[in-house]
Parts: sequence; C-alpha cells; structure tokens
Amino acid sequence: MTGRLQDRPLPPGYRYYGSKRDSAAALPVEGAEVGPSEPNVHPEGSAHDCVLGPWVRVGARTSLSEVWMGAYSYIVSDSSATYSDIGKFCSIARDVRINPGNHPMWRAALHHFSYRSVSYQLGEEDDHEFFEWRRSHRVVLGNDVWIGHGATILPGVTLGTGAAIGAGAVVSKDVPDFMIVGGVPAQPIRERFPKEIQIGLKAIAWWNWDHERIAAALPDFRKLGAEAFVEKYA
Repeated sequence: MTGRLQDRPLPPGYRYYGSKRDSAAALPVEGAEVGPSEPNVHPEGSAHDCVLGPWVRVGARTSLSEVWMGAYSYIVSDSSATYSDIGKFCSIARDVRINPGNHPMWRAALHHFSYRSVSYQLGEEDDHEFFEWRRSHRVVLGNDVWIGHGATILPGVTLGTGAAIGAGAVVSKDVPDFMIVGGVPAQPIRERFPKEIQIGLKAIAWWNWDHERIAAALPDFRKLGAEAFVEKYA
C-alpha cells in the first residue's frame, strides 16, 4: 500500500520514512554522508509513513505513524503519535500519547475484532472505513508547542503555537496560541503573555528563521524576555 505522506512535496532538508529504518529514502542522495541536521530516529524507535524535518529527533521505544514533524521538533522516549501534523520546534516529553486510537462507541462491541477482523479470522478484510474515520481526526500542533510528561492529546485536537501542556494532562479540546493548560480533562490555567506580545511573536515568526539567523540571535533567546525580544525584532 502506498504511504499516505509519500507524495507530499518535501521542503529542503525534510525526509520521508516509509518504515522504521528506511535509510534509502532518508538520505538526500544515495550514499551521502548523514550530517547532524539529518532527522534521527533512535534504533529502538520507529517511523512509518512519516515526514521528518531537519534536526528532528525521535527517541527510544517511540513510534510514529502517518506523522509530519517540522524542523527541530523532538519527541523523546516511550511515546507515540499517529495521524498528526506537528509544527517546528515542538518539545514532546516522555510517555506522551498523541492521537491514541479511538474505539467505536456507537457499535454494539467496543473491541477491535470488528475492525481488525483478519487477526481473529472473523473476516477476509479489516474495516477500512473505520480506519479512514480515525485518519479524519488528525491532531495538529502549531510551532514551539511544549507537551509535558505523560500527557495525552485526544483525536481531532489542535494545539496552538506556543501552547504549553502540563504533565499528565488529557487534552480533549483545542488549545489557543500561547495558552497553558493542565488537568484531566485539561483546562486553561493562564496565557503565557499578554495579547500584544503574542501578536508580536507571531509577526516575528522566529520559528521560520533559517539556522544561521537563529544562531546569531541565540544570545537574545537566552537573555531577553519575550517582551524585550519582540521590541528588538519587531
């Protein structure tokens, strides 16, 4: 079966992974040396039908399936993401679940024998329509999103740019840009910055800067608060 993401146009430095260690597809030129900016999937991790941007890191025992992951984003060990579009510079902690599998609440049986019938020798085909229904509820992360340890992002949720998700949260509703949420179910705690600072950061859109410009601005990322940063770069 052809990968769902296989035919998407790839920006410079992005690589398509058809399977766990699809090195032939991952290298820009056959036999080319892998540099530090190449996306890296841990030997104990997996990426199936995924597009990973430059400087992306995928940790041990983490599995990705049908995921687009933007440049510089990382997801550490023992996590999973499915049917998701992840922006740039996202920080995803350990034991996070992004778009875990929904079960058919409207059916007489919740068990997956009804849609994974081949595994139970109950039918000649699995229920492809059910899996398309799952695919239709993609999770979307903006840029520079932080998801804390053990959080769960439920199907169909959008996390805005700059959002911060507290450890252990279960997020069932969309989260606005620069909002901090936590709890089960997750509830807003506070905005990270006043609206004018949020607007300024989105106008600057530093997450779209090239590598050299980010390196040049590194002292300001370290020393300046968001308000001073916006004043300098607006």
